[in-house]
Amino acid sequence: MEFLMDPTLWVGLLTLILLEIVLGIDNLVFIAILAEKVAPKKRDKARVIGLALALLMRLGLLSLISWMVTLTKPLLSVGMFSFSGRDLILLLGGLFLLFKATTELHERLENQDVQHDANRGYASFWAVVVQIVILDAVFSLDAVITAVGMVNNLPVMMTAVVIAMGIMLLASKALTRFVNAHPTVVVLCLSFLLMIGLSLIAEGFGFHIPKGYLYAAIGFSVLIELFNQIARRNFVKNQARGPIRQRTAEAILRLMGGPRLREEGAQEMPNEPKAEFADEERYMITGVLSLASRSLRSVMTPRNEISWVDCRRPVEELRATLLATPHSMFPVCDGELDQLIGVVRAKDLMVALDKGEDVQEYAAQNPAIVVPETLDVLNLLGVLRRARGSLVVVSNEFGVIQGLVTPLDVLEAIAGEFPDEDETPDIVAQEDAWLVKGGTDLHALGQALDDNELTRGHENVASLAGLLLAERDQLPVVGEVIELGQWRFTILQMLEYRIELVRIERIAPPVEEEEQ
Repeated sequence: MEFLMDPTLWVGLLTLILLEIVLGIDNLVFIAILAEKVAPKKRDKARVIGLALALLMRLGLLSLISWMVTLTKPLLSVGMFSFSGRDLILLLGGLFLLFKATTELHERLENQDVQHDANRGYASFWAVVVQIVILDAVFSLDAVITAVGMVNNLPVMMTAVVIAMGIMLLASKALTRFVNAHPTVVVLCLSFLLMIGLSLIAEGFGFHIPKGYLYAAIGFSVLIELFNQIARRNFVKNQARGPIRQRTAEAILRLMGGPRLREEGAQEMPNEPKAEFADEERYMITGVLSLASRSLRSVMTPRNEISWVDCRRPVEELRATLLATPHSMFPVCDGELDQLIGVVRAKDLMVALDKGEDVQEYAAQNPAIVVPETLDVLNLLGVLRRARGSLVVVSNEFGVIQGLVTPLDVLEAIAGEFPDEDETPDIVAQEDAWLVKGGTDLHALGQALDDNELTRGHENVASLAGLLLAERDQLPVVGEVIELGQWRFTILQMLEYRIELVRIERIAPPVEEEEQ
């Protein structure tokens, strides 16, 4: 038992255990990749069998050290190269690693394995085991050669291999779970497999590549991947802080597909499945999901377009106003719009006028529902329900009426415009352009132009006129041209200090000059 007291033996044993673990990590990672191909219930069994085979193979190779030494004798020569048995094993192992890594990378980069588990076709259990045996043979040769070079004591080498494989077996399930949860790690490991396979082929031809170079490259790649994983984890954490409503809406929009939802710089793939949503369906779904991010100003009828009744006017003038306007409800005011008395139905007011009732007293019986302009659209829905078909007046902090909202305004925000008899559409499509009113809702314009970028960065802007004023910082003149992104806006009509009509054209992308 005196050899147990030899400190060099224990140092060699600990060093060899550490090296065997390092050399076995790649083996363990690729066993996890192969085990993923079998049914979930058999993966643990495949992983344990793979590690057990690796242990038996390494112990068997260690017991055949004398035979391995003879593998360095030349067996055949091809031109200027001579190959020993060890060289042939390295060549065959390297070719197998290159083939396996290439096929696995192709499968993952083509997303061929992305399908539902219930319909997924799993590989044969024993076919995967055979591949694990071949991988074990290639990786075990490297580990055994390292053990022979480090320690000349066979029991010490076998003890180190058994301990290292036991540690790897304990850590295998956690490592497998990590590899399966991070697809980029799998691609990185397969890249390492390509590099190792290439180095084995080089050594088979007699070109020795120092292991330090390979380990340095692998270590640097692992460090970069670690930074990427930390960055992604922080990104997911920051995304999780957002409102669940917003995250759900973004997920549904991504599922719907369509060019307006595609990320900037992304191109449509030829085999990409098309969204199974019609244009009208996509328009309405997008409208519903964007309600939470819209301001009340973007859906209300603005102040300058409100039709209202002045109780001071003569009865005949009031009757003519009611008959000439196709609206069913009117705010009744005392001299000016901000002196709001109430909201009445046109037909009820006509009956009251015929009976000779006082308009002011009649309107006071139906007070208006007033909401602040800071109210969001989702909370407005509850107010509209309580209004029971009546309109809701929007006021600012100074009590000045800014507009009014009806259930039809919310419906138009979702499904598109429903113009009245006395109105023309806000957006008129022509062959190569669009004629758009200045007061057109910016969200509706973005959907009509199939461009979701118009509203980004302009959350405080509700209309096309507001967008153009925000870009110019001054009042434009008729004929002025404003270019924004891929669009050209030409001012066609101004009414006093208000933009009335704009022509919108798509800017043709620059034609790339052909290389000569």
